Amino acid sequence: MNKVLYLSLAFVYSSLQLNAQDDLINHIKGHGQSGAEHKFEFTILKNHDALPVKDQASSGTCWSYSATSFIESELKRLKRPMVDLSEMFTVRQVYLDKGIKYVRMQGHLNFAQGGQLPDVLYVIKKYGAVPAAIFQGLEYGESKNKHSELELALKSFLDAIVKNPNGRLSTAWLSAYESIISAYLGKYPSEFMWEGRRYTPKSFLSDYLKINPDDYIQITSFTHAPFFKPMFVEVPDNWAWGESYNLPLDDMMRTLRHAIDNGFTVAWATDVSEKGFSIKNGIAIVPEKPYEEMTDEERKTMFDGPKKEKIVTQEERQRAFDNFETTDDHGMHITGMAKDQNGTIYYITKNSWGEIPNTHRSGYIMASEAYVRFKTIALLLHKDALPRDIRSKLGL
Repeated sequence: MNKVLYLSLAFVYSSLQLNAQDDLINHIKGHGQSGAEHKFEFTILKNHDALPVKDQASSGTCWSYSATSFIESELKRLKRPMVDLSEMFTVRQVYLDKGIKYVRMQGHLNFAQGGQLPDVLYVIKKYGAVPAAIFQGLEYGESKNKHSELELALKSFLDAIVKNPNGRLSTAWLSAYESIISAYLGKYPSEFMWEGRRYTPKSFLSDYLKINPDDYIQITSFTHAPFFKPMFVEVPDNWAWGESYNLPLDDMMRTLRHAIDNGFTVAWATDVSEKGFSIKNGIAIVPEKPYEEMTDEERKTMFDGPKKEKIVTQEERQRAFDNFETTDDHGMHITGMAKDQNGTIYYITKNSWGEIPNTHRSGYIMASEAYVRFKTIALLLHKDALPRDIRSKLGL
């Protein structure tokens, strides 16, 4: 009886964890009021190319979708063929390497569907890249991503290995682990045909895409680490222990605007659980008055045209990160910049939850500068997008 109860509780707990992405989306869908955003009047200042919006569906893979979309836009900027790249190839290889590290750490590592934006560059550098038409990652009877069972199967297997029942790890565990990944997502595409030529993932990178992963960096802004130095951003999904360059907040925002002004796009890791983030209205703002202090009428009209926003300081941003009000729960792709009728700057942001309709651009979010200042975890961009003085201070 106790064993049955334990297994039941474990299954419930796992289900709650594994459905976190769906829970996040469903929670956010309730923010805002349908059609209210029509009172925002945007003037587009910069609008850079990106491929159509995709749907990550029931998978915590926003990090792969957003950074892959960013790389696709980089291909266009660099005058390379703008190929629709496979997000699931990256996910496959991250599951593989994350599992190896999980065992190496004897289970003391976050193993979940999430990841970080630079994971895409990590995979490109180590394994290469594959077109989406070649590798779709749907070998389990579904037409869209649905990764709850996959994650639970992988973690359960790894936990059994970590227990080390034989007294030492067998020579079979890694191939057995990869076979589970392959059963769900597909075998590693060692060779494939593209436009009449045969490629490996590595040769597709070197001979066709011609992207250098070392040309890309991630920046952030936190006061608990030295500025203008690399830092480890302490979020659970940073399984690869990647580093970001730490900038003062104003310099981080200046870098973002400089990048967009000069033809670059930027991948964005952020927190979207705020009441000021509405996919229903396609708007993300930081109201001057906290939501808890608003009247019912003020809450109803939050997205009914531009409102005065909070002035976000470095200290307030840090406090929100320190007390877990700001968490790393989503990744998107900033492709341009606009201003509203009051002159407030917004960043045009491509999401990966399908083409959810709004008045301005279906599947996109108009994120105010205040929101980006407040809720950014990190920004992934090309080194050449850095202002000259900041690049010099970073030694790049």
